[in-house]
Amino acid sequence: MSEGGAFAPKILVFSTNNISDPGIDLAGSSHMHYSPTIVVMSLPCTSGLKPSWVVYAVQQGFDGVFIAADGEECAYLPDCAERTSKIVAEAQSRLAELGYDAKRVRMAAICSVCAEPFTNYMHEFSRTLAEMGPAEVVAA
Repeated sequence: MSEGGAFAPKILVFSTNNISDPGIDLAGSSHMHYSPTIVVMSLPCTSGLKPSWVVYAVQQGFDGVFIAADGEECAYLPDCAERTSKIVAEAQSRLAELGYDAKRVRMAAICSVCAEPFTNYMHEFSRTLAEMGPAEVVAA
């Protein structure tokens, strides 16, 4: 909940050390506002993300998961964006099988200077999740 009792979705952001982290850091150092219920976890490369991690995050109380991918700027793999897209699709499929809305997972390329796009994505994703309501724990 946030001020006034309105629902404030809890979002886990998977970000990358070299590309998207600096853009997210720039949003903070530029005093761009986004919800304090957003938690950022860094990875070397989003193509190393496991669909089970995304599912686990939702099952543990995150209302949504956002993957801040490197896009074509990945220093590790030339097909990083394609690989990450497949991981996201697999996570969405697994969530749907468990009774969660697949729209609780999103991905976008965030570069090292993408502070404004990142905050815009967070505002829009937060609004979407707020309309959906909390991710209810689904019995296994």
